[in-house]
Amino acid sequence: MSSTELPESRTAADTAQPAPRPRAVRVADGEELRSVALPGLTLTVRARPGSRPGLPPALYVHGLGGSSLNWSALMPLLADLVDGEAVDLPGFGDSPPPDDGNYSVTGHARAVIRLLDAAGRGPVHLFGNSLGGAVATRVAAVRPDLVRTLTLISPALPELRAQRTAWPTALLAVPGVAGLFARVSRDWTAEQRVRGVLALCYGDPGRVTDEGIRHAVEEMERRLELPYFWDVMARSSRGIVDAYTLGGQHGLWRQAERVLAPTLLVYGGRDRLVSYRMARRAAAAFRGSRLLSLPDAGHVAMMEYPETVAAAARELIADHDARHDGS
Repeated sequence: MSSTELPESRTAADTAQPAPRPRAVRVADGEELRSVALPGLTLTVRARPGSRPGLPPALYVHGLGGSSLNWSALMPLLADLVDGEAVDLPGFGDSPPPDDGNYSVTGHARAVIRLLDAAGRGPVHLFGNSLGGAVATRVAAVRPDLVRTLTLISPALPELRAQRTAWPTALLAVPGVAGLFARVSRDWTAEQRVRGVLALCYGDPGRVTDEGIRHAVEEMERRLELPYFWDVMARSSRGIVDAYTLGGQHGLWRQAERVLAPTLLVYGGRDRLVSYRMARRAAAAFRGSRLLSLPDAGHVAMMEYPETVAAAARELIADHDARHDGS
């Protein structure tokens, strides 16, 4: 069933035997989950409260195929500095599809903006990885009032020559390919899928513990039970490709130049999805930015090297807060 199918179109058999409820999402110690209902949109937010009251807020935005769980290793390392929340973008993690079916970068950015406006949490220290990096860039460009600092980990910004290892992800944007892949891979186990994702996203998949793999397999099994899983992947992939083709003031590189917030860029030398060579261009586009290069990291440095990423983010946030406090 696609995400746009209406309940009335189900068969009598479907009505008589409703699908089981999706299994629960994992919540790490110290985390809290809540659901935020907005007109036409419901978002799940994973909170890691700060270690003391009054800390500035932070918001973490995951990448394509990811979820707020992608930030569970980094958030506790910054909990003494920020009051953290990670959002499940529409259709990902535990957030259901949006009513309008909009999975463009702009649509995801609008969801983040609506979340921040509704909660009154801005300005925040904003983090983004991959697709979330493109989303965070757009948010920072169009709503500078919502962003204190910006940390981008392998942001999905347009490349003229994408790496071959990134082509399968782009192919999901082609109509029909996601459905075809779902049929071709229907006999793959959740563990096979997880190990394939780890090989693509980690510089060294061997760094993932057995417990980490077990949790990832459980999450993959949960996602594969969702009737809209492949539809969301395809539409969000198409949203990235469409964003890459936009020119003028709506182009992501042009919007990067408009970002006013102090920015930290994190790139991995073994990234198979976002080319390491884009680090130099990004450093030039984001004014006054600082660059953290991790030669052995892959696409998700905040999961692979959380302590190193946290140390760089702490410096960025501390420098900002020191200037803001006038000290």
